[in-house]
Amino acid sequence: MSDIRLFYLEGCPYCRKALAALAELKNDPAYAAVKVDMVEENEQPQVAEKYDYYHVPALFADGEKVYECSPGDGEDAIRAGVKAALDRGLGR
Repeated sequence: MSDIRLFYLEGCPYCRKALAALAELKNDPAYAAVKVDMVEENEQPQVAEKYDYYHVPALFADGEKVYECSPGDGEDAIRAGVKAALDRGLGR
């Protein structure tokens, strides 16, 4: 299983969508065991600065970027990005 790290900001509308998608997907028993390290970048800037991304939410699997939200991404794109990261967490 890969280590998944999700970078987000409180108050970010895209991040809220990602967190909702994550909660929904984690209800699936297949994804329930995937550990996701949540990093609020304002609270943990020392962690965030070690990763190469510009927009949040951003998801990494074993240090490799799997998804970075782009301005204008809708719920489907964000959910697909979260799902791709969870799939990587399962080794898919």
